[in-house]
Amino acid sequence: MKIRQSKWVLLDLMLVGICWLFLLSGCSLWHDLFGSEDEATPAEIMSEGMEDFNAGRFEDSVETFQKIKDRYPYSTFAITAELKMADAYYEKGQYDEARDEYAEFEKMHPRNKNVPYVIYRQGMCHFNKSAAIDRDQSNTLKAREEFERLIKRFRKSNYTEQARRKVRECYVKLAEHEVYVGNFYFKKGKYQPAMDRYLYLIAHYPDVGQYYQALESVKKCKDKIKELDGAQETSWLNGFLYDN
Repeated sequence: MKIRQSKWVLLDLMLVGICWLFLLSGCSLWHDLFGSEDEATPAEIMSEGMEDFNAGRFEDSVETFQKIKDRYPYSTFAITAELKMADAYYEKGQYDEARDEYAEFEKMHPRNKNVPYVIYRQGMCHFNKSAAIDRDQSNTLKAREEFERLIKRFRKSNYTEQARRKVRECYVKLAEHEVYVGNFYFKKGKYQPAMDRYLYLIAHYPDVGQYYQALESVKKCKDKIKELDGAQETSWLNGFLYDN
């Protein structure tokens, strides 16, 4: 009988302990399971993020937009947060991160109305990273590809005309690069490689301002090559006549 009573007492104590445990941690557990009544709504969080963005607090806005993506991934605000996060990175000058976010947005929402804007911004991320004409122009080439992709896919978009202007800027910069490299070879006395560069410009960038400059440079290269060939021929002839 005493053993049975002891078991009931022990059981009562365990139940009391469990109750106290729930009382002490109940608020936290309820919050984890069902959320807090005071938790901000997606609209409120978005408003906070936009306030930071418009005030130039881009780092804070990125964290806020990420919060929406994490807490409310299926909310309509999540799509806006994805796009504004890319914009925040862009405004901070973090073009690699911005380009990745824009590319991910296009991949996840290929039919979204903002896709033309997203493609344009991807081009601008490359364009803003393009180097001076005496450096590698891979980013200029990638920028041109993105702008041309936009022009082909969305001919009536508001961003298409901007993309056309940027394409021309890319062509001008690429042509200037060819002129720079050609001039470098010419100064070194490497006339054939220099002429190859000028001819490449003429073939690929005929509608930019460097076209006639390249034509004149090709003529100079040909004259120099003829001079060298003539000098070599004269040297050979003299050697043949006087060495025998």
